Amino acid sequence: MANPQEALDKIRIDKWLWYARLIKSRTLAQKLLQAGKTRLNKEKVSSASQKVKVDDVLTVTLKERILVIKILQLGTRRGPYEEAKLLYEIVSEINPQAEARKPIDVKNPVQNMVREKGAGRPTKRERRDLDAFRTESGLDF
Repeated sequence: MANPQEALDKIRIDKWLWYARLIKSRTLAQKLLQAGKTRLNKEKVSSASQKVKVDDVLTVTLKERILVIKILQLGTRRGPYEEAKLLYEIVSEINPQAEARKPIDVKNPVQNMVREKGAGRPTKRERRDLDAFRTESGLDF
């Protein structure tokens, strides 16, 4: 028979992901784990029954980002967000598709450049402010 204290020190990974509000349901957590989108201490996890403990490091691939999470607490219920965010610490977050989403116009490379604030032509709002200033100060020309 297993040690009762050991049972309190570990929890199923699908349950923990659900408690921590990283996944909406345990069923979705199980599907994520079966798809091989999660690593526990650098080892690929394929079973939802895998146990996690405090100080384990999870790498979870969600829709458009990769989260590296350190488990701080196991939790006892799926509580509100304020309670759930105390269960983990985000070590790093990678969003590989953020730059890929931005289309590059090959024909007009100037359009791809970002201008510094105050450089180049004024925006529509800045133009209105300039016109209002000129009118108020009598510099309307």
